[in-house]
Amino acid sequence: MPQILPTTAADGPTTGAITQAEAAAMMRAVFTLFRRWGVSDAQARVLLGQPSQSTFYRWKRGEIGAVPHDTMWRLGDLMGIHKALRYMFMEPERAYGWIAKPNDAFHGKSALDRMLAGAPGDLTAVRSYLDAERGGW
Repeated sequence: MPQILPTTAADGPTTGAITQAEAAAMMRAVFTLFRRWGVSDAQARVLLGQPSQSTFYRWKRGEIGAVPHDTMWRLGDLMGIHKALRYMFMEPERAYGWIAKPNDAFHGKSALDRMLAGAPGDLTAVRSYLDAERGGW
């Protein structure tokens, strides 16, 4: 499991650590991903671990302060899902659309439905499924 470290000017590159600056960059990328997936704000809040409305809308505006550890893990899974889909599908629109399509692996529901169950493990389950499908690392 990666460590989550605070960012300081003296920090050099580390392996497996997520800094607050990296978490903020992932947060900005995930909001773009949510638009491409067609995720509503209510759904996005669930995927991000139910931050308060004020925190969520601050993040959405790009005003990202400290990101909680749980949210960092969620961001990592969401970015991993995106990466796996981009590897699996040549056409970006097909990759973005896959998330909402029914899938036998999720008992006829979509990956988005599975992720919206709300537990961090639901995001991880979708990521693990995709990693296994594409050959994993």
